[in-house]
Order: sequence, then structure tokens, then C-alpha cells
Amino acid sequence: MDYRKVAREIYEQIGGKENLISAAHCATRLRLVISDNGKADKEKVENIDGVKGVFFAQGQMQIILGTGVVNKVYDEFIQFADISESSKEELKQAAASKANPLQRLIKTLGDIFVPIIPAIVASGFLMGIMEALNFMVANGFLDINTSGSIYVFAKIFSNTAYTFLPILIAYSAGKVFGANPFLSAVIGMIMIHPDLQNAWSVATEGVQATQSVWFGLYSVDMVGYQGHVIPVIISVWVLAQIEKRLHKIVPAMFDLFVTPLVSVFVTGYLTLSIIGPVFVTVENGLLDGVQWLIALPLGIGSFIMGGAYATTVVAGVHHMYTIIDLGQIAKFGMTFWLPLASAANMAQGGATLAVAIKTKDLKIKAMAVPSALSAFMGITEPAIFGVNLRFVKPFIMASIGGACGALYASVVGLGATGTGVTGIFGILLCLNQPAHYLIMMLISAGTAFVLTWLFGYKNQVKEVESVNQIKVNRENQKEVNSEKIEEGEKILPEATDNKTVFSPLKGNVIPISEVKDETFASEMLGKGVGILPYADRVVAPFDGTVTTFFETKHAIGLTNQDGLEILIHVGIDTVNLKGEHFKAYTKEDAAVKRGDLLLEFDKKCIEEAGYDTTTMVIVTNTDDYESVNCKTGQPAEEQDVIIEIC
Repeated sequence: MDYRKVAREIYEQIGGKENLISAAHCATRLRLVISDNGKADKEKVENIDGVKGVFFAQGQMQIILGTGVVNKVYDEFIQFADISESSKEELKQAAASKANPLQRLIKTLGDIFVPIIPAIVASGFLMGIMEALNFMVANGFLDINTSGSIYVFAKIFSNTAYTFLPILIAYSAGKVFGANPFLSAVIGMIMIHPDLQNAWSVATEGVQATQSVWFGLYSVDMVGYQGHVIPVIISVWVLAQIEKRLHKIVPAMFDLFVTPLVSVFVTGYLTLSIIGPVFVTVENGLLDGVQWLIALPLGIGSFIMGGAYATTVVAGVHHMYTIIDLGQIAKFGMTFWLPLASAANMAQGGATLAVAIKTKDLKIKAMAVPSALSAFMGITEPAIFGVNLRFVKPFIMASIGGACGALYASVVGLGATGTGVTGIFGILLCLNQPAHYLIMMLISAGTAFVLTWLFGYKNQVKEVESVNQIKVNRENQKEVNSEKIEEGEKILPEATDNKTVFSPLKGNVIPISEVKDETFASEMLGKGVGILPYADRVVAPFDGTVTTFFETKHAIGLTNQDGLEILIHVGIDTVNLKGEHFKAYTKEDAAVKRGDLLLEFDKKCIEEAGYDTTTMVIVTNTDDYESVNCKTGQPAEEQDVIIEIC
């Protein structure tokens, strides 16, 4: 891949420097914050060679390039853009400055919950395993020692993250809001202090202790906030505001003990007297509303949410669903929301798999197959943004599939013991109902696959020219050749629709598998041929552009107008010669005609230096074509056909 060319094309299609605010990259994506999304041509960026998908999310234009490629394109990109390298944190800040209040709220929730998901997932899995074990023991399917240390300790471990959830949330929220995270954790501890009644024991025993506050103005329930989310987040936000203001006004010599003391006491009192009671009511109202929606007759509410879930992922609001999951687990012992999300994710994978199998476009297939597998594992962004939304109809069919799977989950009352994991591995959170979970996955993915296959994707092959136009072009070329013959000019063999590679030098053509270099012989770089050279010159094998010319002059990359990319590599390990015995006659980005001299090399001197002069001609974008036919086993003159592309 010509990383410089890819970077330049991306830079041009996003609107140039005046439309670029910041740039960074992760393991697979180039992440850009741009001033005006409307000035960036998303479709043209998607069509750049090497780009596997483009989507806008979290205030960023994210361009999927793949592991090992993105960092090289990024290095070239920041040179074109003439900007300094940005950290991912700086990029997030730049993106946040462009977001509206709702987007900032959703991003904040994501920043709070994402770091604690591993702890929640671990406890959720253990809870599911314990549920399954208890079921099998109670029904005689399994005989284990329930008084043994492994069982007893596992039971303790299984709900630890949920029992002390306010502490986890408070610590994470403190880091996000800029409060001291340890003071934030203290607020979380206050909310589940042993002197407060356990919320679950109150629900079962019906005994309620109260405490008058604000000098007897009113009373509040002295109940803990186990399993609650919104009151914790609001309390820590208040702590952050108080602490920051105190740091500004308290003299430095008193700040160390005055600020923590006042911050914790004031926030704690506000939490137990106002924030907790008010926002528990808000949270319970939200959960009741969700439960009402899920419990609508015939599962219609779940059908709607299963169909709409992927759209909320596109909008970036799905992080807020963690509140629903955790609230339902605290209130009902399991979440009925996570199976709806899992149905939607499986459906996106099913639709993407249908595109992957049906398409004949090798670039789309290469992107769709791993994206489908990722969606089945619960990570849907590559499938949604890279494939389904790109063609629109697969996304719609996947939404229908998600709705059908969610409907089934609602009808059978499918619930999960934890959150954070969907897709295939989500079954570990539903070990109390594994069969229903499997059926839900099959309904979701199967419906989406069938609908996409039948109605959602039409395989289209881009036609550069009609058959008649090709015939006209060939006739015109014959007329030109006739004129040249009359003038005594040499006529080069006729190309076939820019899908023909002519020999760039004289020599005996051998299969690439016989080349004495494992990298080339294994076709790791693409299909092609080896040429045992008779002469010392290399000419252009087609009309095109020099996309890469190594400083050592031993290798050159060319691309024709149809995007056919080849690498001509003179000799094995000749890079070590550092350009000695080579002479260049062209340069990078130069336009060349078939037969133009590209370089010369001293075959005798190179061989005397101990190097093999076998020259490889490789189609580096082999995956873009159905077949690459190599003509080997015979001598070739300059411009004899050696490779034909279909």
C-alpha cells in the first residue's frame, strides 16, 4: 500500500487543513475531529484504496484502516496536514468541545461506566454460573459439595461488584468529574454504610427506619443505595463542584485538611437528605417505565426496542443503557434489557454475514467477514458503520431481525444476571435459560440474514465501459496502429481493458512459488511471477503512475488507471546494496507509458556481490480480483503478456 497516497487522498477529501481540528489514531482507526462534517466527502473517503469503512461517532470522523496500516497512514497524514501528533485524550477534548449537551452527557456516562465494565462482567458471569449450579443441584442433575470452600467463596465473589457498586461508580465518576477519586469513593461508601438499612432487607422485611433532617423540616428513609446508579453520579458531581471551589478559596496551608473535610461532610449530608431520596425516585420511575414498555402485551414494546437499539448505537446513546441494566439487576435480580441488546447485535452480524457471502466485491467481502464475526461477539460498530449503514438496506433488515429476536426474549421472559457482554458470550449471563438465549440468537441472526439475502443487498459490479464502447476503443486503437505501421513504428502488444501486465524485462518466467524468498514464494504480498533476467533494464508494464520508488532503487510500485497495483522487485535482499549498481530513470508520482524505461541495474555486479537477481512482479492488491492468471514456464521478451487479471 502507498501510505502517502492514501493519507493525501484522505486529507483532500475531508476538506483540507481549514476543515481539520485534530487527528489521532487507535489500533485500527484514524480518528479526526473536523469543523464541518458536511465538507467531508464520506463516500469518496470510503472508496480510497485501503479504507475499510468510515463513520461519524463521538464527535469524530473515524476511518477504519486496520492494524499495522493506520499508524503508517497517520504518520503521513500529519505531515500533509502540518499538525502535531495528538494524544487520544486531546482528541477526546477536541471532540467534546463540538458536542451538544446531550452528547456530552452520554459521553460522560460512557466514560464513567466503561472502566468498571470488567468488574461488572466478572460478577455477572459468576452469578450466572452460580444460578446454573443451584438449578442443577436442586433438580438432581449435579451432586457437588455446597459447603466446600470453592462453592462458598464463589458465592461470595459472585455478587461483590453489585453489592459495592456505588463505590465503583463513585470512584470512576470522581476521575471523570475532576474530584479526588478517593474522596469520591468515600461518598460511595457513605451511601451503603452498614448503619443504613440494606435496601433488599427493607423490601423483604418491611421495616423502615427514618431520620429527620434540616432541623426537623422533614424526614428521610435511612436506607442504603445498593444497586443504584443515578444518585451516586449526581452526588459525586456535587462533590467535584464543592471541592474545586474550596481549592480556590482555602489558603494552601489549610487546604489539605479543610477541603476534604468540608467536601465530604457537605456532600454526604446533601446526599442522604436531598440527592439520594430525589434521584432514587427519578431512577425508579425510569426503571418502571422501561419495565412497562417491556411488559406491553404481545411483547410489542420489546419488539420496538429490539428494532431501535442499533439506531441508538449509531446515535451514540447506548452507554446510558448500563443504568437500566444495573437498576434492573438491583430491583429484579436480573436485567431484561440486555437480551434485547444482544438480539439487536446478533441481527447486525447476520445481515453483515449475508453481505459477505453474497458480494463479489473482494474489498467489501474482506471487510464484511471479520465485521460479522465481531458483531456475533457483541462489538457491532464495524458491522454497522463499515457495512450495513453503508448499503442502508442491510441495516434495516438487521433492525427487523433484532426486533424479532427481542420479541421472543420478551415472550419467554429471558433475563441476564449481569451486563457488559452481549452476542455469543452473553449466554454465560443467561445460564438459567440457555436454550431460550440460543433460540433468540438464531431468530435474530437468521431473520436478518434471510431478509438481507433476499431484499437487503444486491451485488453490483461497477462497469467501467460497456461492451460496445470497448469494441469501439479497440477498433480506434487498430486504426492508430495501422498508421504507425505505415510509418515504420514498433507496435506493442494490445492491452486487454487495463487488466494485463506485460513483462517489464527480458527473461525466463517462473512460478512465484519457485522464487528463493519465502515472503514472495508464499504469496504473502500477492500473486505474481518471478523472472530470471537476461538483460539489465526494467520498463513500465502498463500505462500508469509510479506510486512508490524505493530510495535503494531496487523496487518500484506502479498503479494503472483501473487501480491495478504491482510491485517490481529486482533481486532478493538487494535492498542491502543501498542503491549501488542501480540507476533510476523515473521518480515517485511520475506518469509513465507502457515501455518507458524505469531503471537499469548491473546484473553482473549484483551477482558477483552474492545476490540473486530473480525479479518479482507481484499484484499487490490481489484480493481485489476474482483471479490472477500468471503465464509461466517460458521465456519472455519485453512487453510479452505475463499476468492477466479477471
